[in-house]
Amino acid sequence: MDFILYEVEGAVGTITINREKALNALNSQVLDELSATLDAVDLETVRCLILTGAGAKSFVAGADIGEMSTLTKAEAEAFGKKGNDVFRKLETFPIPVIAAVNGFALGGGCEISMSCDIRICSDNAIFGQPEVGLGITPGFGGTQRLARLVSPGMAKQLIYTARNIKADEAYRIGLVNAVYTQEELLPAAKKMAAGIAMQAPIAVRNAKKAINDGLQTDMDQAIVIEEKLFGDCFETEDQKAGMGNFLEKDKEKKLKVVPFQNK
Repeated sequence: MDFILYEVEGAVGTITINREKALNALNSQVLDELSATLDAVDLETVRCLILTGAGAKSFVAGADIGEMSTLTKAEAEAFGKKGNDVFRKLETFPIPVIAAVNGFALGGGCEISMSCDIRICSDNAIFGQPEVGLGITPGFGGTQRLARLVSPGMAKQLIYTARNIKADEAYRIGLVNAVYTQEELLPAAKKMAAGIAMQAPIAVRNAKKAINDGLQTDMDQAIVIEEKLFGDCFETEDQKAGMGNFLEKDKEKKLKVVPFQNK
């Protein structure tokens, strides 16, 4: 891999887009390497992923404009499909993915962060979909995910004006879950990921699938999806152990209660 770093600590994997001289901009090679990295994740041992960018300036500054500038209509559609395929793989990845956004998250950078389950950012983060200023539309899911994450009106305002927003505004509109100092960001992401990794893994996976699949349909169908995934958990050792431990602790707690004696 030329542009992707992958390391594992315990049950947490960290993917770093490592094209710092280009502010981690996404070209075809980066997208291909990211896809291959996701395919290589050992889902038997890794329970949560963190996605971040190399350096302090940029998470992902966008798609590579140099590569895009000469594309034909057909080539542009193919490039959009490549990005969408990788981001969709990330979005539907069986285990949770946390985006630790350090610096610029513009265009494709904002779009890849929105493909993750949870977004946290540093106080120097800048988000935006500036594509219309370049004569194009967002092409890696920005028109769809931004409207779903914030609101259609806010998404339209940000996309139509090509305006960038800082970390505090991204938090205010619900684009990110939390803002940290640059030094605190990655430790905070690792702490959150470790907390997720401690939970019953099949239950976490089923919860992710229930949320994602349910959002694509109406409430009547969504609760059926939830019911099935809820039921599936009752075939797992995690459910038996988890509920067994709870009942045992509850029993011990009750045995320790000393009844009040009226002398």
